[in-house]
Amino acid sequence: MSRLFLPIALTCLVLRASAQLAPPNEQGVAMGHIHLNESDPAAATTFFIEIGAQPYTHASLKGVSVPGAVILFTKAAPSGPSVGTSVNHIGFTVPDLGPYVSRFEKTSYKTSRPTAGGVQLMIDGPDGVRIELTEDRSMKDPIRFHHVHFYTPDPKKMQEWYKTNFGATPSTRAHWDSGEVPGTSLTYNPAERAEPTKGRAIDHIGFEVKGLEAFCKKLTDSGIKLDTPYRQIQQINLALAFLTDPWGTRIELTEGLGANDSAK
Repeated sequence: MSRLFLPIALTCLVLRASAQLAPPNEQGVAMGHIHLNESDPAAATTFFIEIGAQPYTHASLKGVSVPGAVILFTKAAPSGPSVGTSVNHIGFTVPDLGPYVSRFEKTSYKTSRPTAGGVQLMIDGPDGVRIELTEDRSMKDPIRFHHVHFYTPDPKKMQEWYKTNFGATPSTRAHWDSGEVPGTSLTYNPAERAEPTKGRAIDHIGFEVKGLEAFCKKLTDSGIKLDTPYRQIQQINLALAFLTDPWGTRIELTEGLGANDSAK
């Protein structure tokens, strides 16, 4: 596919968006990353760079970054799109939606507008990862991470779970219940059912945690089972752990993802 957003990409070379993650909340938690399964990571990288992201590396990890979050890619054909899972889509804000609307009309990517003439654009991107762009004319960055949109049979219970375990401050976004974590809004949309994320286009979400080892102990002491216990990966200067929330969302906890990141 030809390069779609060259004028926007060139703008991003001048307006270098920060790759830094947000400072953590009182529990030591901030938004960290989104990990995608992509059959062609190079094409996925190009897609995100052309909507305003920057190339990102951390040791052997590669992806893109926007203010507030990193997006990493695993070379694997997903078992299905993000739609239908507990993480339906991820959202970004941009200062002007117009260029994206006009350019995507000329591509094979499926797009939709939740409200005709509104400030949101939904895009089914590479390998079925759904993203939402929302216009915010007050912002200075070319793009910024905004939200993780969950689909769940019990929004209130999910809101309480993320508050208890990750310090997500209960709030509302539009007409949805939400939880605010530095760097993102966790948005809880009611749905009859949703499939687990593992293996799908959005394989897992990640939180960056200050004092991760103690944080993991607190989780296990409260009865939460870790799929992968706390461990340090010296080769990439990163500590990590994995768990799955009660609705099937795979979650990676990291410490060090934002410490040595670089945009090249």
